[in-house]
Amino acid sequence: MLSLSTRTLTAHFQSMRPRASNILAIMLLSALPFMSTVTQGADSIADRILPLRDRAALQDDIIADRLDTLIPMLMRREGIGAWVLIAREYNEDPIVKTMLPATWLNARRRTVLLFIDRGEELGVERMAVARYAVGDLFPGVWNPEEQPDQYAKIAEILSAANPKNIALNFSNDYALADGLTYSEQRDFSAALPTFLREKIVSSEPLAVAWLETRTEREMAVYAGVMAIAHDIIAEGFSRAAITPGKTNAEDLEWWFRQRVNDLGLTTWFHNSIEIERPQSATDALIAQGAALDIIYPGDHVHIDFGISYLNLQTDTQQNAYILRPGENEAPEHLQRALAEGNALQDILTSNFKLGRSGNEILARSREQAIALGLSPIIYTHPIGLHGHAAGTTIGMWDKQGGVPGSGDYAMQPNTAYSIELTAEVNLAEWGDSPMKMKLEQNGFFNGETFSYIQPRQTRYHLVTSD
Repeated sequence: MLSLSTRTLTAHFQSMRPRASNILAIMLLSALPFMSTVTQGADSIADRILPLRDRAALQDDIIADRLDTLIPMLMRREGIGAWVLIAREYNEDPIVKTMLPATWLNARRRTVLLFIDRGEELGVERMAVARYAVGDLFPGVWNPEEQPDQYAKIAEILSAANPKNIALNFSNDYALADGLTYSEQRDFSAALPTFLREKIVSSEPLAVAWLETRTEREMAVYAGVMAIAHDIIAEGFSRAAITPGKTNAEDLEWWFRQRVNDLGLTTWFHNSIEIERPQSATDALIAQGAALDIIYPGDHVHIDFGISYLNLQTDTQQNAYILRPGENEAPEHLQRALAEGNALQDILTSNFKLGRSGNEILARSREQAIALGLSPIIYTHPIGLHGHAAGTTIGMWDKQGGVPGSGDYAMQPNTAYSIELTAEVNLAEWGDSPMKMKLEQNGFFNGETFSYIQPRQTRYHLVTSD
């Protein structure tokens, strides 16, 4: 769990705009009781979700903070003199979407965001070469009545600045950094004089850095977002949503989807419910003529679930056990499987190291896990502004030998990851095929240590049958 002292939080609040500071303080205080447990009821979840207006104020403050603090640092770290982002309404570059204020649901007409590094003394200037200023974040610098040609105006600004290079959003390895369309790149390049055209480079290192780097302000908010996601799972993995012998997997999927919608939140993928049981139990149900998609006592139920809130994404996989009459705990063999999944998580996160590639982390972790008798499948990814986000990829379920491109990217500080993996566990009680313990939990790497944003699952959700 992210550790932030009261003094640190107070300093954050005092440095923020008054309205956004109050909103973040309220959100953090409302989240604190849920930092180490997810046993609260439905009303407590709704009470912790901000009204839209307050969300907008907090989101805009976080975006402004990111622009002010990250852009100068990252442009200089990656050696970029100017960064040009071009998008048209309903065909937004994914990165442009992460920079728009809360009241801008889409780009307008052609929206061009421009960053120019003026040096240490003057800093990085940002502007919108567009008919409209982009909220308070990007002042408008183009008057179409004076210069009707938008690209000519951009060329004029860049010619005067004469940056060492001009970064555009095209990338071989990252879809999120490849948002510049063919026609926009063609027309932009044609408008530049030759000496500037020769300075065009891919923004990929800067674009990925912008997307993957989390600020202290974001991480303070992330703890509350993650607590809400965990509490929704806990509510769904209870008799509030499951009636053993009646509820089927699709019923439960739609319960979660409806619950998220009713809370005024959204999801970035449709959750999935998987009912897992030994082959002997499946055979017995078939012999009885029972439906296999119904949740029964003795079943192991798995969820893959994520929400979108305050521009941040969650991605969590947890497990429930449906108690048989007379049981008050999951069977020992399932508890052992969960412990082996936790052990695989520990092996993986212990290999997080600044500058180490995802492919190297994957290889080291698999080697260590196999040496301890575990059977690992690791498919961990960055998370933050997007669910499957930009950054270093640590395996895919079907690429356990490494992922070319994104897997070669070096791990950076202040980045968040979805620790997603499967430990295949041989259990006599499960039959000939291994039991697949699937876990996913979001955490933060500060450059030295890794911590979970909210506590990971180490005990089953238990659902009573009577």
